[in-house]
Formats: sequence, C-alpha cells, structure tokens
Amino acid sequence: MTETGKTTFYEFFAGGGMARAGLGSSWRCVFANDFDFKKGVAYQTNWDKDGQTVLKVGDIRKVETIELPGAADLAWASFPCQDLSLAGGGAGLRGERSGTFYPFWDIVKLLIAEGRAPRVVALENVTGTLTSHGGKDFEAICQTFAENGYKYGALVIDAALFVPHSRPRLFVVGVRDDIHVEGAMVSPGPIEPFHTRGLQAAYDRINDDAKAKWLWWNMPTPPHRNTVFADLIEDEPDSVNWHTAAETAKLLGQMSPINLAKVEAAKRAGRRMVGAVYKRTRIEEGVKHQRAEVRFDDLAGCLRTPAGGSSRQVIVVVDGNRIRSRLISSRETARLMGLSEDYILPKNYNEAYHLTGDGVVVPVVRHLAQHVIEPLLERLMAKDAAAA
Repeated sequence: MTETGKTTFYEFFAGGGMARAGLGSSWRCVFANDFDFKKGVAYQTNWDKDGQTVLKVGDIRKVETIELPGAADLAWASFPCQDLSLAGGGAGLRGERSGTFYPFWDIVKLLIAEGRAPRVVALENVTGTLTSHGGKDFEAICQTFAENGYKYGALVIDAALFVPHSRPRLFVVGVRDDIHVEGAMVSPGPIEPFHTRGLQAAYDRINDDAKAKWLWWNMPTPPHRNTVFADLIEDEPDSVNWHTAAETAKLLGQMSPINLAKVEAAKRAGRRMVGAVYKRTRIEEGVKHQRAEVRFDDLAGCLRTPAGGSSRQVIVVVDGNRIRSRLISSRETARLMGLSEDYILPKNYNEAYHLTGDGVVVPVVRHLAQHVIEPLLERLMAKDAAAA
C-alpha cells in the first residue's frame, strides 16, 4: 500500500501495459520493465502522460531491487512465451526468451531477502507451458513458488469467455505463506472450466513438495459474453486496405474443399459473417501446399506474432454473395485484447500488431484480480488502513 491508499504492483514484461489496464484505477504501478523499446514508447504514451515514468526499458537481468520502491502488493510477470509455445522451438525455460522466468525470480528472491517480498506473485503464459519438456518446465515453475515461501495455484482462462477471441492462457497465482486464504477462495479439487484436464494432468506430474503448497483457486465464471467477432470489425479501417477482387480470389483458391464449404455456408447465414483465416503449410500426397484455413464460429483465432511462429491474421467478410478479405486492422486487434477505444496504438501496423499480439487480455486480468488477487489482499488492506 502507498500513501494514496491504492494497492501497488510491479509490472514485469509490461509490453503496452495491458496488465495495468486490467488491474484498473484502484491499483498503482510503482515500477515497470520491458526489453522492447517500441513497446516502451506505447507504454509511456498511454500511462505516463504526466512526464513521470515508472518504466525502465532494458534487459530484466539488469534490473536492481533499489529501483523497485517499497514492498509491492503484487508482482505481475507475463514472461515471453516463444520458447514455451507449441509453435516455437521447444527450448522451454532453457530458452533465451522464456528463460527470463529465472531472472524475474532472482529479483523476487532479492526482495524476499530484503524483507520486501511481494504479497502476491502472478505469472501469465501460454498453455504449452503445461507440457513443455514433458511437464518439467511447469514443475520447475511450481517448485519455484513453493521453495520461496508462496502457496500457489494455476488456472487456464480462455479469453473467449470475455471477448470474441480464442486465446487460452495459463495463469499461476501465488500468495505469501504468512497470508491467510479464506476457505471460499479455494476448492478441495479441480473445477472446470478453469482447471482444465491439461492443467490437472500437469498437476499430477509435479513432485510432492510442490503439491504440498498447491491451491485450487475457486473462481466464478463471468457473465455470458454478448459480442461476436463481427461486432468488432470496421467497414473502413485506417491501418489496412481491403484486398482486390483478384487477391480475394487467390485467398479462396488456397482453401481446401472443406474450408470452401464453410464459406458457402456463411453465404447462406442471413447475416454478415466474419471468418478468421490463417495461412498454413500442409503436406498433401507428399507435396507441400500453402493453405488458407478459415473459421466462422464468431471468434477470432488467437492473435499471434511472427516471433511466436505464426502469420498475421486475415479476415474474410461474407455478406450474402459478397465476399471481401483483408488483414485484420490494428484497432480490431486491440478490441480483441479488450483494450479501450482511447488506447493509443503505434502508427506502424506491424508495431501495433506485435504490441497487441504479445499482450494479455484486459478483461481476463480484471476478472482474475477481482475474484482472486484482490480478495487475498482485502484483509491486509483493512489492517493497514486501521494502523494508519
């Protein structure tokens, strides 16, 4: 807590500050760090408008605890996913990028030694973390929480519960051993949808010491989402152009018969249908073909950046017999991530796409904060207020 009465947090691997957006105005960021200079510009543009910045741009390995003020209520870390992603190279926590998990925990360990251990530590990454290196990487994450004085648990949250965007992500939330956890906050065993079968299988693989500190966080599901992908699509986007008729025809020509059948069904839907398209290489009868694969389930496919092993997302808009196509716009990607309309995006399309595609979905963070993180801190906040 600070003199403002707000809960405080450190935001590591901050990107454009989407965790900050999700935590909301009742939280105060006192330190942020990201390696990417361009993302840092976006962060400062949106969050440090008074000229005072909490952001340090640079390698997390060069962050010193003297730069982190006070004893924060929360340390948030959305550490890089590339080495843990199913589309990545499989290096896991040994990789150069996802391996930054360890320098982050080096900082936490130093804070612990200084008597400034964050009350809550929250991590976010791809669900591939659960199976990376046969589950050994997830076990290492769990063991790190347990060995450093945190009881903890994990949830898999799909952004599709909040926005029309298929984006399941793993969240691990740990709370200091000395902090009481109300009985209603945990369940005696896994409960879907947030404790998926994949998570349960990963839990079964961790060692007994790590299991001894495990908590099955009991989080309610959100209200039913009432928006679909088509609701977020612009007729006249600023950052991209509609394809020519020939370009759209070429895209359709890259579709398999099954995917073309999806387009034909969309024509008969009686409403505007928006499909998300990814280009993938498929081997058919021993020959490689670039295929365009489309989904018309009112959801966007997961936004991924080229660094994550994928291509930029193309959309197909079907309105009766009229078919148009183009790249998804940068503002549309921001909407899929739950960012507000007044969030200032980089003017360069690739920079904006990289910023949003590497981020964490804002309403997912808000839900997790409201139903797990903030309840863990409420009693302590009341105690701090009484002592003030």
